[in-house]
Amino acid sequence: MCAVSYLNTVPLVWGLQHSPDPALRDAFDLRFALPSDCADQLASGRADIGIVPVIEMARQGLDYFPGTGIACHGPVRSILLISKVPFKEIRTLATDSGSRTSAMLAQVILAEKYGVRPQVFSHPADLPEMLGKADAALLIGDAALRVDPATLPFETPGLQTLDLGEEWVKMTGLPMVFAVWAGRKEIVREPYGQVFLESLRYGLAHMDDMIRVESAERQFDADLVRRYLTHHIVFELGEKDYEGMRLYIQHALRLDRVMIGSKS
Repeated sequence: MCAVSYLNTVPLVWGLQHSPDPALRDAFDLRFALPSDCADQLASGRADIGIVPVIEMARQGLDYFPGTGIACHGPVRSILLISKVPFKEIRTLATDSGSRTSAMLAQVILAEKYGVRPQVFSHPADLPEMLGKADAALLIGDAALRVDPATLPFETPGLQTLDLGEEWVKMTGLPMVFAVWAGRKEIVREPYGQVFLESLRYGLAHMDDMIRVESAERQFDADLVRRYLTHHIVFELGEKDYEGMRLYIQHALRLDRVMIGSKS
């Protein structure tokens, strides 16, 4: 089983790693990777279940375990589009190489709100290098958390920033779901979903432990970790979240078809 290595995954897997109950702690063989790598592991069969970017769940025809995931109901803080030109003038976009759902979300928002379809390429998460090669950069996860939008610009004047979680919610009135526990349809069974819910609830009940451990290991300020995990990210998902997820998938797959058609 593959889980994402970012901070926003920690509550989902805390019980799987730390619960005193061996039935929960030893339920799966857990490995960590970037979101894109988790998706590739499911596609190749190297993993049966994973925390998968929503766009890859749709592209691969996977099913999801309801109840838990990574979502936002407003600013998400860890999905940042940073541009050195006005958003409607973006022609090239460097996206964090770990990103797929967020990379497509950036393209959806740029196309539908700003009327642009930039050339997109993947790049390691190094903001100065990304902006040296493109009009705009997309940072996700821990790399985005290390950038404080309030302190931009740094070496490049006139930078503008979009929090893509906030932009999606403003545009649609619905939550944004970034990733879910997913697998092939024959594997997705209710008992596993209950295990994932129990793991999350164990994590949420031990928030202070998570903050202490993760802030030290990732070298984040503890207040930033607490605010991120308790105010920006939503982990227990309901019908409104899945409504937002379905709408995102519709937008993303429609843009996918347009982009494929323009290349043919």
